[in-house]
Amino acid sequence: MTRVFVTGTAGFIGFHLAKLLLAEGFRVHGFDGMTDYYDVRLKRRRHQMLMQSDGFAATEAMLEDREAFDAAVDGFAPDVIIHLAAQAGVRYSLENPHAYISANVVGTMNVLEAARRHRVRHLLMASTSSVYGANEEMPFTETQKADTQLTIYAATKKANESMGHSYAHLHDLPTTMFRFFTVYGPWGRPDLALFKFVDAMLEGRPIDIYNHGEMYRDFTYVDDLVRGIRLLIDAVPERPASPEDIAPGDSLSPVAPFRIVNIGNSQKVRLLDFIDAIEAELGIPAKRNYMEMQPGDVPATWADATLLQSLTGYRPQTDIREGIGRFVAWFRDYYGK
Repeated sequence: MTRVFVTGTAGFIGFHLAKLLLAEGFRVHGFDGMTDYYDVRLKRRRHQMLMQSDGFAATEAMLEDREAFDAAVDGFAPDVIIHLAAQAGVRYSLENPHAYISANVVGTMNVLEAARRHRVRHLLMASTSSVYGANEEMPFTETQKADTQLTIYAATKKANESMGHSYAHLHDLPTTMFRFFTVYGPWGRPDLALFKFVDAMLEGRPIDIYNHGEMYRDFTYVDDLVRGIRLLIDAVPERPASPEDIAPGDSLSPVAPFRIVNIGNSQKVRLLDFIDAIEAELGIPAKRNYMEMQPGDVPATWADATLLQSLTGYRPQTDIREGIGRFVAWFRDYYGK
């Protein structure tokens, strides 16, 4: 039975991934700091649901606490590590940049060392579409240069990619970084747009719409995302014998068993159309507060998911109207609204 150590299992994506892995018979050990960046009760409820499975156990500690992290990993002896835990949020990184260095850089260093020490079969780590920064050529492909990050959040994730590559090269550690694109769905984070919009609209409060709604996002439904991660577990990168062995469009490093993979819906959706879909689902109009672009925001993201499909045979495809409907149903049930 494959043993998978997952960081961030009380978080939005980590919860859904752990649930999927448990359903497929994996043993999962979760690790989460339960920080108060958003409502900890939501995190605890997610963990309570996972604890109902005999195949799940968890450690509550901060990722940057090396002693606690090492003890959890050493006690579990994983075959695979999936690193999702991070200080999230583009806008919050403007207010508290030190939290991102501590969690995302120092914490990830602890993950890399543990993966090296246990010689895991595959290390998979979360990056973000935000690393594409000021790139304007879309859809974004993994082989594009990504050197113009616009926030410290994005910069820490780009640092994680570089750190991961160095460990893959030095220690022959098979590593896959996946770049997420605007994930949404049930059990989502309260700081994400869909959650904030639905909550405000049901209570009759206005919603803040940045750049007057002229923004585009590649909205990716959470079940599609974690299915992609699950399939990538088996797509273990191998160090190529020569650069000529790398297939066109593959981001595989010429000097390491290291690869970057986009996981996105491959559809560019205008923010105003997203809001229209929420209004249609709720049956009420939004009170719209149009605002200027926030510092660090990008006007558009759009994934090319060709590499994911070539590696796994899978491509995310949930339509936003279907995904929004599932979120609203969960939100109404959970909060009784």
